[in-house]
Amino acid sequence: MSTRAHGAAESDGYPGERFALPESGVGSVASTGRRVSGFLLDLLVTFLIALLFTRPQLPSQTLEVIVWAIMTVVFVGVIGSTPGHAIVGVRVARVDGRALVGLWAIPRAALTFVLIPTVIVDADGRGLHDRLCRTIVILSR
Repeated sequence: MSTRAHGAAESDGYPGERFALPESGVGSVASTGRRVSGFLLDLLVTFLIALLFTRPQLPSQTLEVIVWAIMTVVFVGVIGSTPGHAIVGVRVARVDGRALVGLWAIPRAALTFVLIPTVIVDADGRGLHDRLCRTIVILSR
């Protein structure tokens, strides 16, 4: 769901234009498909890491959530990209141009866990979690 009206005038620009991002290529706004693909890969990585601690038993959902939260906060906070997002070529960037997401990774991960904020997007493809944390997901390659 987007806040942009269907058939909006072309004068509205392209996603990311108001943040001086390019229209396409590296640094442009990542598509929903890439972001979702990265998230799904992160869930797989999370399961595999949790499995290392519990095999031959399957990991509990609690352990998987803990691993996902730690992985997401550390990787996004320090390098701007989770393993899954790195695989699909996207990263989280701050809209103010600062290099690191830093501590904003904590509320961003918490809101991503809830999922609802991630599906309510604006014309720039930013979910509520990105708007609150002053971030945007862009192409890294």
